[in-house]
Amino acid sequence: MKSINLKVVIVSCLIFASGFVSYGQESFLSRAEAIALTLENNYGIAVADNNILISENNADILNSGYLPTVFGSAGLNYTVEDQRTDRDDGQSFVLEGAKSENYNASVNLEYTLFDGLGRLYNFKRLKESYNLSKLEARETIENTMLQLFSVYFEVARLTENVEILEQTLEISRNRVKRAGYQFDYGQNTKLEVLNAEVDVTNDSINLMNTRQQLLNTKRDLNVVLARDLKASFNVDTLVSFIPKMELDSFLEMAKENNVRILQSQSNIAISQYDINVSKARFLPTVGLTGSYGWNESISPASAFFTGSTRQNTGFQGGLNLRWNLFDGGSTLTQVRNAKIVKDNQLLFKKQVELEVQRDVANALGNYENLVAVYEIQEQNVITNKNNFERSRERFNLGQITSIEFRQAQINLINAETNKNLAKYEAKLAELQLLQQVGQLLNIEF
Repeated sequence: MKSINLKVVIVSCLIFASGFVSYGQESFLSRAEAIALTLENNYGIAVADNNILISENNADILNSGYLPTVFGSAGLNYTVEDQRTDRDDGQSFVLEGAKSENYNASVNLEYTLFDGLGRLYNFKRLKESYNLSKLEARETIENTMLQLFSVYFEVARLTENVEILEQTLEISRNRVKRAGYQFDYGQNTKLEVLNAEVDVTNDSINLMNTRQQLLNTKRDLNVVLARDLKASFNVDTLVSFIPKMELDSFLEMAKENNVRILQSQSNIAISQYDINVSKARFLPTVGLTGSYGWNESISPASAFFTGSTRQNTGFQGGLNLRWNLFDGGSTLTQVRNAKIVKDNQLLFKKQVELEVQRDVANALGNYENLVAVYEIQEQNVITNKNNFERSRERFNLGQITSIEFRQAQINLINAETNKNLAKYEAKLAELQLLQQVGQLLNIEF
């Protein structure tokens, strides 16, 4: 239950911090609100939370074996039989339809005082399994967050591309009007008008296709958020990167915080508890039993005694010890196999540490490279904007052809869309790096 309460607090804080802004008929979906909705609604995260609850129940005192067993029992025996008794003096005693009855009821208690510490280590194993389930849930949440932001950033990228293409289409439409006026006054040919109209058609198609991609991607994001697919929204297109000093501190603690390494350490601890549980079978088991019961017996007459009714009630207690001096070698085999499993977990941890070291290095290299590419693309946009403005001025003065102007326009479109792509790829690479160093869920978005 603790994990669920923590998630509720996180969701509440994120929703409070995100705010809610309307843009026309579309709401503004901030990154914090997207995280809150995902934590609250995503089906994969809900399953992971349920698995934590199962492990938490297993690690409870009620499943530890430390509590006694109390049970009640009752019985009835009823007998009808013919009896014949031959006495030593030669006489015989015959009783037909002799009835005998026996009734009993009791409350019983059984408690294990000592089981070779197997109960203790098994309880610790269940506690560690609970910790492992929380780490597995954390990994699920981290992977879901990356999935969320890969779609969220794609919505942002397409949103900015739509704005670019809308501006491009507006420029092309103005060019058609200008070419038409110039043709009417004999300043250019019909070919200039047709070229401008062709460019308007191409820009319109590109805008329509990009808008459709945006709608499809928004539906993909609604699936991750587990909400109505028809929900419409705008997203945050501002991107900032973590300062290098803070990122360096995260890198130094990568081995201590990476979720895969933490899981391997938990599995090693569980393996050690399995060894201890198996070794406990070498030691004796001491148990305590007790009961409070009632018994009534009704007996028929016989050759020597008259019929009688007998009742008794009272307490009964006992202490027992069981020690398997030799069980055919099954306990020894269990201990040996448990040690081998632990050795495998130790080897697996070394493999995971090496893989994580590689993954962190790759993620850092990808991030630094993509940030550098983004900075280059930013400068490229500035250069192409200047080129486009100069080309437009020269085109309006008739110093360059429409083909040259169109090429400058296409270069600007490509530069701006490439910059958008580089920006969100770099940010997603940063999040992937944060996952590798175990800090993805500890930063503010």
